[in-house]
Amino acid sequence: LITEQADIPLSRGAEMKGKCGTNESELEISWLEQAYTLKLFFLKEGHNTSWGQEAFWRLSRIQFTYDTAERTYFKDAVSPGKHTASSHRLSALVTPAGKSYECQAQQTISLISSDHQKSVQLLLSEVRLQPFDITADFVFSEEHKCPVDQREQLEETLPLILGLILGLVIVITLCVYHIHHKLTANQVQIPRDRSQYKHMG
Repeated sequence: LITEQADIPLSRGAEMKGKCGTNESELEISWLEQAYTLKLFFLKEGHNTSWGQEAFWRLSRIQFTYDTAERTYFKDAVSPGKHTASSHRLSALVTPAGKSYECQAQQTISLISSDHQKSVQLLLSEVRLQPFDITADFVFSEEHKCPVDQREQLEETLPLILGLILGLVIVITLCVYHIHHKLTANQVQIPRDRSQYKHMG
C-alpha cells in the first residue's frame, strides 16, 4: 500500500481576482503558475423570523484545482496530472449581512476529488472575509466571530468573571459580619458559662 500526502500552503505571490455581486460573489486565488487554483463562491440570502426578514451570507461552494505533476509539493505522484476537488452541499462561514467573518481557530472542510483515490481537505485559519456590503476599499465592517473563537473568548473571561463574583461575595459577607458585630456589641451579653448564674433559692 502506497500513500502520499502533500501539504499545499497558499503562497504569498498568489494572484487574486473575483466577482462582486449583490447576492453572489466569487473569489479566485491561483499560485505557482496556476498549478493550484482555489475558487470560493458566496451567497447572500434571507429568511423570515419572528422579528422579520433576516439576511445573512455564507460560503456556498469551493472548487480546488491542483496539478500533481507540479514538483514543489508532489515529488513522486502516481498518475500525475490535473485534478479538481469540490465541496458538496456546503454551508460554511455563515455571517449576518453587513458584517465581516473572522476566525482565528483552524477549521477543516472536506472536498470530493475527481481522483477518487485522493482525499482533499481545506484547512482555514486566521480568516477575515467580507464578500458583500463593502462600504470602502480595504475596510472591513464589524466582525462576526466564529463559534470556536466565541467559545475560546468565553473560556478566557469566565475564570475572571467567577473570580470577581467570588471576591464580591467575600466582601459582602465581611460587611454583613462587621455590621452585625457592631449592632450586637452594645447589647447586654448573657453569660454562656452556667457557673456564673446564681442558684435560685
